[in-house]
Amino acid sequence: MGSVGLAGAFAGLDLFDNSTSGVAFDPTSSTLLSRSSDGALTRIGSTNPGGSIAAGCALGESLYFAGSFSSIGSSSAANIASYDTSSGSFSALGSGGPNGAIHALFCDSANSKVWAGGHFTSPGSSVAVWDAKAKSWAAAPFGGLAGAAAEVLSITTNSSQSSLFFSGSFVTSFGGNVTVLNGTNNPNVPFSQGATPFSSSLVPIPLANSTIQGSPTSTDPAFSDVHNLLCPTGNDGPGQTWLAGDGDPAQITARLFQSVSASGVRLGNTFVNGRSTTTFSVITIPDNTPQTLHFVDPATGQNQTCTTDCPLGTDPTILYQDFTFGSAISVTGVQVTLSGWTGAGPGLHIFQLLSSGAFVSAVNDQNGQSCFAPSASDTSFTGNWVQVNSNTGIAGTQQAVLVSTFDVATAPANAPSFTWSPYVSASGIYDINLLVPGCTALTDCGRRTSVKVTVFPGGGQEPVITTFSQQNPQDATKLIYSGPVIPTSSQSTMVVTMTLATNPDGSGQNGQYDLVADRVQLVLTSANTTGGASGGFNVTGSGHSAFGFFEWPLSAPSGVNAASGLPNASQTALDTIGLNLFNGLGGNSSLTGSTQSSVNAVAHHSSGAVFVAGLMTMSSPSASNIAVFKNGALAALSGGGLNGPVTSLALDGDKLFVGGSFSDTASNTTQGRLRNVAVYDVSQDQWSDLQAGVDGPVTSVSVIGGQVAVAGNFTTLLSAPGSNVGHESPGFALWNVTNNAWANSGGFLVGSLTFVGNGTAPSSGEQQSQVLAGNIASSLKFGASGFVMLKNGKNGQPEVTPLGVQLDDSDVTSTPAATKRRREHVRRGPTAWIPHLKLRQLFARQSTSLAPLPATPPSPAPAVLAGAFWTNTSTSAQVVVIGGNFSFSDGSSEASGVGFYNPSTGTLSGLSGAQVNGTVRALLVVGSQLFVGGEFTIPGADVNGFAVYNLEQQAWVLSGVPALQASSGSEVVVRSITSTPAKQNTVFVAGSFAQAGSLPCHAVCAWDISAKQWNALGGGIQGEVANVAYAGNNQDILVAAGSVSLAGSTSDNVVKFSFNDSDWNAIGDGHDLPGPATAVTVNNGNANSIFAAGRSSDGTYPYMAFWNGAVWSSLASTLQGATNVSQLTMVPLQDTHSANGVIEQDRMLLVSGHLTDSSFGNASSALFDGQNLIPYIVASSSTGAPGTVSALFSSLSSFSFNHRHVLATGVVILISIAIAAGVVFLLVLMGILWTLFSRRDDALNKFDPADIDDDDDSTQHRPSSLLAHINAATRTTILGASNPFHHTEKEEDAGAMAGASNTGHDPFAGPDGSNYLRAETPSDAVAGILAGDEEPGRPAHARYSFDGSGEGELPLSVGQELEVLDDRDHSWWYARDLRTGREGVVPAAYLY
Repeated sequence: MGSVGLAGAFAGLDLFDNSTSGVAFDPTSSTLLSRSSDGALTRIGSTNPGGSIAAGCALGESLYFAGSFSSIGSSSAANIASYDTSSGSFSALGSGGPNGAIHALFCDSANSKVWAGGHFTSPGSSVAVWDAKAKSWAAAPFGGLAGAAAEVLSITTNSSQSSLFFSGSFVTSFGGNVTVLNGTNNPNVPFSQGATPFSSSLVPIPLANSTIQGSPTSTDPAFSDVHNLLCPTGNDGPGQTWLAGDGDPAQITARLFQSVSASGVRLGNTFVNGRSTTTFSVITIPDNTPQTLHFVDPATGQNQTCTTDCPLGTDPTILYQDFTFGSAISVTGVQVTLSGWTGAGPGLHIFQLLSSGAFVSAVNDQNGQSCFAPSASDTSFTGNWVQVNSNTGIAGTQQAVLVSTFDVATAPANAPSFTWSPYVSASGIYDINLLVPGCTALTDCGRRTSVKVTVFPGGGQEPVITTFSQQNPQDATKLIYSGPVIPTSSQSTMVVTMTLATNPDGSGQNGQYDLVADRVQLVLTSANTTGGASGGFNVTGSGHSAFGFFEWPLSAPSGVNAASGLPNASQTALDTIGLNLFNGLGGNSSLTGSTQSSVNAVAHHSSGAVFVAGLMTMSSPSASNIAVFKNGALAALSGGGLNGPVTSLALDGDKLFVGGSFSDTASNTTQGRLRNVAVYDVSQDQWSDLQAGVDGPVTSVSVIGGQVAVAGNFTTLLSAPGSNVGHESPGFALWNVTNNAWANSGGFLVGSLTFVGNGTAPSSGEQQSQVLAGNIASSLKFGASGFVMLKNGKNGQPEVTPLGVQLDDSDVTSTPAATKRRREHVRRGPTAWIPHLKLRQLFARQSTSLAPLPATPPSPAPAVLAGAFWTNTSTSAQVVVIGGNFSFSDGSSEASGVGFYNPSTGTLSGLSGAQVNGTVRALLVVGSQLFVGGEFTIPGADVNGFAVYNLEQQAWVLSGVPALQASSGSEVVVRSITSTPAKQNTVFVAGSFAQAGSLPCHAVCAWDISAKQWNALGGGIQGEVANVAYAGNNQDILVAAGSVSLAGSTSDNVVKFSFNDSDWNAIGDGHDLPGPATAVTVNNGNANSIFAAGRSSDGTYPYMAFWNGAVWSSLASTLQGATNVSQLTMVPLQDTHSANGVIEQDRMLLVSGHLTDSSFGNASSALFDGQNLIPYIVASSSTGAPGTVSALFSSLSSFSFNHRHVLATGVVILISIAIAAGVVFLLVLMGILWTLFSRRDDALNKFDPADIDDDDDSTQHRPSSLLAHINAATRTTILGASNPFHHTEKEEDAGAMAGASNTGHDPFAGPDGSNYLRAETPSDAVAGILAGDEEPGRPAHARYSFDGSGEGELPLSVGQELEVLDDRDHSWWYARDLRTGREGVVPAAYLY
């Protein structure tokens, strides 16, 4: 079977589809992609900007996805949604779902339930269950999980799938009771359904001393004071509410003139006189940034986000709504714009700026009383403290701080001290920061020293002491505590003290030290914590605590509450893991430290061992970030674990694949080889690397059919330990477990992924698909390192098979001089097509000297620039030879420039012996010899841009091949190596060179294979050749294109050489072409139908032109400045296109390279029907920039449109790729067109271009859409359409081209009408062929041997004579052995 390869400088490619190709990816949203079994990627949908997807699972025909988002696809959904694979639609999961971020999902197919874990409080704490049959949400049967960070990060099953494992950051207690504090909205704040336990715990920032403005304001004095909003003491009404002016949007601006840490705003609507605000937005000051707000919809309890036109509820029972920024930010003020309203105008009853949690300033005058607070935050001190102003660097703001100066000899016990007592509204997990002004601004760096800061978090917890220096030149924020804060006094305060350090730093200045007191900030990270006298956990009885791991048997009864305490009877044997973790991490003191521990992943081995991993440092056992539970206790792994956090685990037999953010074991036993991903051998207790890892954190690993999918925030698969270079694979990679090597992942994407997992269960005979999610910048269906194989697939769709291995950057690459890149201006809109405009009239020649060839399109490694097919006669195996700018390892050695790819095994091997040093641009196989061209050398050999390799002996032919030589100041570049039946045992080498050995041979030279000598072609040419094609009945005319001349400095650009009379001639007048040609092709050997493409002499614009035997005419005027055409080639069609005078209806011109067009933008290949360019293939580089297609090459050396049945299937497989673009190519080996009319002989009519009417309206109007083009192309069939292109292949003199027009000609009428059999339908045509008794078969010979062992098959031997009886199938023909009379089916491509 014939084959086709597609080569270029690309990392991914796709078929141009108007429905999807123009859809851009938003990297700020999270995009879902499906990945088929062959690796092809298809976009499913995306979340709202800022959304994220962290987990997914499959249940029946539905996929469930979860994370933190408010919409996905076109559906509104809060944090979780389902995707119906049959209908292709997303759906929200009812109401009452999780009201916070979801980190983990588990689909229980036996019970049709979806378990969700994350950081939320409803419908259960951290865990919720969706019943897919009942369509309802419920809390987990064990109530939920609380304590620590109160979040679940992973839900997995045990090896028998009878229990669920929950892991994360939470505390469970067995045999006692744990009281969860602050599990509901803060009781110190008036309740509102528009708030959450988190937001209601944020202390409002006092605004009484700030500048508050409201504009425009109401003329009613009872509602005109905007200060009414700050802390209203009564109900919505006069003196308690502010109303804006009637009929206009309004703005409320609060300026504090000092920097504060804010987390959001609290707004309470007004309902006075039927007025209410409906929409608003928030901008922070001084950065003037519109903020994305997070809030709870009071009606549904679902989390939502908004930026502009944020909704404010109009339900009078909702006192207020809290809108948070997502994280605390430093501001000096805010501006709220009220943009929508009901009634006469907008207004508000409550306006408050929410802090990051709590706060206190060293200057008591700045500690105003917050709304709902019983009293203000307070401070006290010993010693003398003086107020000074510190420069903040923000215009119009400054910060007052206190400074105490004292003698250096003062003992710490007698030195000044300072105490902060911030008002804390509610218990929770807080980060506590102490702000330290820079000494440079206060000019006291010499007097600064170190301090001891003690935090008393309350709730019976031990104080936490931190010692640090205040000698920071610039403002600094010191984290002094992270953990539970439980206010203990009636005033809801906690305490922070600062004293001189026991061993002060520095010697002071002039015998004095300075201590500086500024602000203390409390940043709330979680509103869920526990309180009591037992280290922060109120445990009674003989209870014992567990951390981060909890097992729940699916058969266990409900009725317990893991959030408040579990009976001993509910404890399983594996719950010991959590107990060991709690103790091994140091108990409460570790869980309340500055670094929050968590268990991120769990894996259950078939031996019973359970692996737990995450962010954890244990003292007993001594293990970091990963440990194993076996024999009833936790144990360390080899090397003591890993030196960074682990995010994901996946088991494949005894291999445990680990992903995270690490580089080695905890004891550095692998010399840094475990970069972010590693494999642990369970049976050997041994770590191994995945080559050298990846260059960024891994978020998810998953085992998929003998391969490991790796997703994360990385860009490169590292080639060696300690190196930062390797193969680019942004965000996703695939590891082949069998070969222990990175494999081609199939699809192409650029981004960072957060999740990869299996899709729905495959149908019988199908393979498992996968789903990927993350922040995607670019994605194409197929990923490949510059090369793909193409063949027919199911349902007429093509199969695109990328290389099964990864190509790397070439070690040494010859690169042309850099060219200046032009900025593109792409006009979008219709552009008139000028079909037969004479280029001489359009372009004026700027110079009479030869212009240089345009620079080739960028081909950064890895790039494949040439290809050829070789059938090994000893094995009958077909091998693809690829060449370009790349390197790779074939397992035993490093190879570069040339590779041998075996499509049946998916393996790539290199040349034996010395490797190419440079870039390969041309390849040709003749017999057992491989001819290699480009810009390269071979170490130890006299080779310059051209070499010969013996395929049978697997060795370079280094003797007897004189090297090519360049002109002075130039370099040898071979761009084309071809052969023709007209000159046997000869190959023609073309490019940039001056002589071959001692023979002057400019730009084109012939190599005699038998005589092993170079020969010039006639009198030769001058310049540089980019491309070569052939014309004539026996391809006896060589057509060369480039920047060439036959006479001195006159540019001819496209010339021809006749082998019959050994003479060069220009094709047309060189002045008709605006510049050098980069590509040329001859239409079916017809010397009167030649196409060329190139760029103008000054390099400013591209062109494409058509030679009709008399003149050059301009084509494709919509091509724009950045276009660079690498190849032109004719391809056949199954259906026809509209008639025109340039290209026959049964074929199109495939234009490849880097194309920019005013109608469709960028493409790498396009189809030209004589009138319109139709985008066909779009390719991308590894960075997401447009890629290029260099060449389409096939296993057949030639193809005639007059004998289409010999066409290899692969040569036309691109055809069905273009279905989305409205073009359907020939997908069968026989000529389907001939099923409509069968021709008896090869009589052809002569085409006369004079018959073409330039004013024919049918050629002037481009269809309004691709669909319209399809309709136009299929409106008439062969039965009724004219075919003005029946012409001889022999070149005719332009003056002799006269004849009648063929318009309206019926092929069944006229002098050779008897040569046709009329068929009214396609089936009639087939029946006519079968019934024809005049041509029962046709002779053929066997090209290759075929064993014919299958049922109904006919064995073949090379050269065997056959009679083809039925060639309608594109892959298999029915034939008869003329010697034996035996009949059977044979591979079509094995015959000629």
